[in-house]
Amino acid sequence: MIVLHHCPQTRSMRTLWLLNELDIDFQVKLHAFDKSLRAPEYLSLSPAGRVPALEIEGERMFETGAITEYLCERFSPDRLGRSPGAPDRMAWLVWVHFAETISQHTAALTQQHVALREDHMRSPIVMKLEAARIGKCYDAIEARLSTPVENRDYLLTSGFSAADISVGQAVYMSRFFVKLDNHPAVADWYERITDRPAFQKSLPKGDGIYDRDFYAPWPVE
Repeated sequence: MIVLHHCPQTRSMRTLWLLNELDIDFQVKLHAFDKSLRAPEYLSLSPAGRVPALEIEGERMFETGAITEYLCERFSPDRLGRSPGAPDRMAWLVWVHFAETISQHTAALTQQHVALREDHMRSPIVMKLEAARIGKCYDAIEARLSTPVENRDYLLTSGFSAADISVGQAVYMSRFFVKLDNHPAVADWYERITDRPAFQKSLPKGDGIYDRDFYAPWPVE
């Protein structure tokens, strides 16, 4: 049995989307995004007190990149994953892990806009820098998707994969802070991949971390 420990609108959504795409049996255990993740019982699953954590046949995993690689190697090495020796293997690894580059900047903005409740706690400099860094990440994806090769509807020439899932989920989160208006290829790709039923099944069913669709830069000039 596979059990995913999940908080809506966090990195664990990346694993949830992947599991939905794999179409295998699994269970989801929902957690609040609060201090309960520091409880000893949960720390035995994820020692840093973060999601996702994955229980699979008596073993425990954490870290989304590692989970993505393992699940693809085991259940979908050539459809959602790319086997060693496949032409797109190197690119697959790069883009699967590039998701964390985006996510670290989104996490910083989430802290500034959401976790810090009082305006005097927030840093306009941090907000500006982190938003600009997400923009640079969008630039990298835009360049990749704009490369004039056949079948570049997805990050890999060989088609849809867990690389699109990983980066797509990271962009889902970053869009709460930085819009895609200046990145048309990214916007088209994002619309394409989020139209998939597995993504739709991974969206929050109720409240998540964010209570609005977009957090404008603060202070508003």
